[in-house]
Amino acid sequence: MAVIKTSERPLSPHLSIYRWPMPMIMSIAHRITGAALYFGTLLMAWWLIAAGSGPNAYGKMGAFIDSWFGRLILFGYTWALIHHMLGGIRHLIWDAGYGFDSTEREGLSLATLLGSIVLTVLLWVVGYLTMGGGR
Repeated sequence: MAVIKTSERPLSPHLSIYRWPMPMIMSIAHRITGAALYFGTLLMAWWLIAAGSGPNAYGKMGAFIDSWFGRLILFGYTWALIHHMLGGIRHLIWDAGYGFDSTEREGLSLATLLGSIVLTVLLWVVGYLTMGGGR
C-alpha cells in the first residue's frame, strides 16, 4: 500500500479565495427566507389568536408590532416573503427551460436580489403613505 505524504496532497480551495456565484448565494438566501417565513407565520398566528382573544390581547400584540423591533421584524418578514416569491419565479423560469446561460443565471439572480429590495421598500413606502405613517 502506497503511503501519501501530507505535503503531496492537493489542497481544497478555501472559502476566502473561492468566489461564490450569484445563483449559489441566492439559493442559500432562498432557503434562509423559507425558514424565516416559517417563523413569520408563527407571528401571523399570534396576531390572529390575539385578535380572537379580545381587545386586551390584541392591544398587547399591537404594542409589540408598533415598537421599532416589531416593525423591523415585519420589514424583514416582508422582504423574506418577496424574496422567496421572486426566487420561486426564477425557478419557474428555469423549469420552463430558459435562463441557463451563464449571464442569464447571474442576471436572474441579481434581479431577484434587487427586485426584492426595491419591491419591499416600495411596498412599505406605499403602506406608510396610505395608512398615515408611523403615527
